[in-house]
Amino acid sequence: MRIPFTQVDAFADAAFAGNPAAVMPLAAWLPDATLQAIAAENNLSETAFLIPDATGEADHELRWFTPTTEVELCGHATLASGHVVLSSSGDRTAVRFRTRHAGMLEVARADAGYAMALPAWATEPRELPAIVAALGVRPVETRWHDRGYGLVVVEDEATVRGLRPDFAALRAQGDLLTIVTAPGTDTDIVSRVFAAGAGIDEDPVTGAAHAVSVPYWAKRFGRDRFTAYQASARGGRLTCALRGDQVVLGGTCVTVIEGTFLLP
Repeated sequence: MRIPFTQVDAFADAAFAGNPAAVMPLAAWLPDATLQAIAAENNLSETAFLIPDATGEADHELRWFTPTTEVELCGHATLASGHVVLSSSGDRTAVRFRTRHAGMLEVARADAGYAMALPAWATEPRELPAIVAALGVRPVETRWHDRGYGLVVVEDEATVRGLRPDFAALRAQGDLLTIVTAPGTDTDIVSRVFAAGAGIDEDPVTGAAHAVSVPYWAKRFGRDRFTAYQASARGGRLTCALRGDQVVLGGTCVTVIEGTFLLP
């Protein structure tokens, strides 16, 4: 079986930056074990699989897999999927995806890049002592979302950049997404994101993390638009907007590999 394969650097304006994702369109779903094996073979933070949506309410169904597990929401691989679909059809302005756990998502052309609408997931205050200990920081505030997102707010960008987490300790907490964030210097906010329990010690640029952090910062700033930078080794810049129950992230993509995956 020959499956089209496109690797995209999402939230990047040049190759070798942002977050790489594989995008693989299928005619119909393969067994979950096969999808997971393909994602493990790709060995990227996410592989996105899409099939035509039979209901007519969306253009495609979309699922995302890390090398070890399926996830409920992945922003950068959604952006990459939108880039692949829209790049193959010059007259289309937007594409809608049906997902199993995050509802309908949309990627639309916007200026030289794309605008992606994700659900806005508000957090509640909660102590996260094991996560904080694994990070080795003194937080200003810690918050939680029940889908398994921990938000750790620290004082400044230097603290975010200087993190040296104990990944074994984070991994022991299970399949959680840990977001460390602070006010930025040349952007409004800065963050780093860790998903050791999902097989990714540090994620380069994480759309889903901003679905959680943007509602927090919008309330704290008292405004619904701002800029963000995820300070991983690859790095990535985003624009952020809170629109009702949606977070709209802006960014660009670069295609770096096109080919065929040969499934035995």
